[in-house]
Amino acid sequence: MAGKKAKKGPASPGVKMVAQNRKARFNYEVVDDLEVGMVLTGTEVKSLREGKVQLLDSYASVEKGEMFLNHAHISEYDYGNVFNHDPIRRRKLLAHRREIDRLHATVKERGFTLIPLEIYFKKGRAKMKLGVCKGKATHDKRASIKERDEKRAIRRELAAD
Repeated sequence: MAGKKAKKGPASPGVKMVAQNRKARFNYEVVDDLEVGMVLTGTEVKSLREGKVQLLDSYASVEKGEMFLNHAHISEYDYGNVFNHDPIRRRKLLAHRREIDRLHATVKERGFTLIPLEIYFKKGRAKMKLGVCKGKATHDKRASIKERDEKRAIRRELAAD
């Protein structure tokens, strides 16, 4: 396949998927996404490797030129004793200055929200796919449910053959 580049992302080799925010794709329309790094403590990394993270009500915000992840729940590490972390603390996200400024302008002017879509390890580093999202109306959600059910029916038919 000349001319086609391999798609980089969580599906590529050397990437270990930790968590996905499936509700985000249902409740929001994802307009753009960005890979960002995360500033974590040692026990948070160990809990992430065990897959003990929940992104359900989490979101990112830009404050004073820095990006933060709010309300993400990373469970305490079982063997962490007194050095354990606070499960719902704010975590700093790492991105280039231009990207942070662009996201801040988008969120401020157009009313978009920064929602974490996935957390994964890439070359041993914790990464997050952050989506620039706009809330869906109720009728859009019904359309998503109908589309999902149609795809499921088609897969069932193909599997029956």
